[in-house]
Amino acid sequence: MAQRARDIGAPAGTPAAGDGSDHRRPFIDPPLAVDLSDVPAGELAGMRAAADEIRECHRVLERGGINIVGELLRGHDTFFEEDHYPTGDVLDRETGAQYYYHAHRGNALEHGHFHTFVRSRGFPDTLTGHAPDGWDTRREAKDPVVHLVAISMDEWGFPKALFATNAWVTSESWYSADDVEQLIDRFVVDHAYPSWPTNRWVTAMLRLFRPQVRALLRHRDQVLESWSRQHGDADPLHDRTLEVTGWTLASVDAQRHALDALER
Repeated sequence: MAQRARDIGAPAGTPAAGDGSDHRRPFIDPPLAVDLSDVPAGELAGMRAAADEIRECHRVLERGGINIVGELLRGHDTFFEEDHYPTGDVLDRETGAQYYYHAHRGNALEHGHFHTFVRSRGFPDTLTGHAPDGWDTRREAKDPVVHLVAISMDEWGFPKALFATNAWVTSESWYSADDVEQLIDRFVVDHAYPSWPTNRWVTAMLRLFRPQVRALLRHRDQVLESWSRQHGDADPLHDRTLEVTGWTLASVDAQRHALDALER
């Protein structure tokens, strides 16, 4: 299928019509509900600080008449589906944090999404690497990379959902949720390329929604293990019919209101 273009504007853009492939759409099944009442007080404080950081990023960009996505796509006359933005991705060579923004053809439910990763230079020694027998985890790469979560954006450049994916989607080396949870706080992009506010925003999003990211990773493992049992213990990680394993809503205002309610 030919590559399609999307508009870039002060909304983020309008998705092009697609091929109707439901397995590429993250918002079919009901969203995961995540209870924040058991989150430790210290983590809640960090989440409040992240919410303030996100709001500050929105504020400074809005003063310039732009949004998070528009800032990242600045300088691109056309936004092509499937291409990575920026070209070559964003990588912090000290922390191993990496992300890019793109859109899938045929997905009219979002403008696009950020994929967030940590490369092997950011791995702690405590990663076990455990996986069920027979799963092709593909950890022999020179510089393995692990996907944390995808952040779905609406047409106005605001986050609307988080979702988890199967390993083949991002060509990642697969680690269990227990391992990947250790990498959430290691995602830090601490430089100004291609946009200081966008880098700060993506970093803060993983702090604000840490409980949701954890829940999506645990749910991902459950989905993959269930799929494997249903298919005769086959390797599920590279089955192209299994793409998005789960999603949850990601409203910054709603998350902050929930945090305020817990504080009261």
